Amino acid sequence: MNSGFAADRAGILIVDDMEDNLVALEAVLGSLGEPLVRAHSGEDAMKALLRQEFAVVLLDVLMPGMDGFETAANIKRLDQTKDVPIIFLTGTDTDRGYAFRGYATGAADFLTKPFDPWVLRAKVSVFLELHRKNRQLQQLLTRDQKRLDELGARLEAIETQLAGADAPESARLRDSAAEVGHSLRELRSGRGQ
Repeated sequence: MNSGFAADRAGILIVDDMEDNLVALEAVLGSLGEPLVRAHSGEDAMKALLRQEFAVVLLDVLMPGMDGFETAANIKRLDQTKDVPIIFLTGTDTDRGYAFRGYATGAADFLTKPFDPWVLRAKVSVFLELHRKNRQLQQLLTRDQKRLDELGARLEAIETQLAGADAPESARLRDSAAEVGHSLRELRSGRGQ
């Protein structure tokens, strides 16, 4: 299993108990240029998910021990992993009820093997892009919150100084407070950069 990729890279977790299937998935998804992490069981998948962040999980349904459905249920139970999309993969000779069961456990999609490599790449690409957009949004929100905190602290300091200031100093501080207030309003309205 590969591990330790850059925090800004979206990982893809591929879970299958059969080595040939993992090799095939790596061949299909390698061209996406994102880190691929292998897990040979549901237990290995859970360990990987607790160690690092993933944009999507490709999960085989039939595995010894913890099967795909149980693994998905465990993924969806944890706050840290509940929002990670899961694409179930299963053989064509499986029961049609598996698809319903997969969606019921929170899967985003369900594909039967053999799958079309182009379709799988396209579906995974969508989840990679959603992951990137979510991270960008989180970074913007964090930046804006930091700026709001800084402006709030500055305004509080000005108000404290204003309480003990003489008339000329008071006018200057009121102007500073108005400037900070304007910056806060712009930031809250989404225009502040």
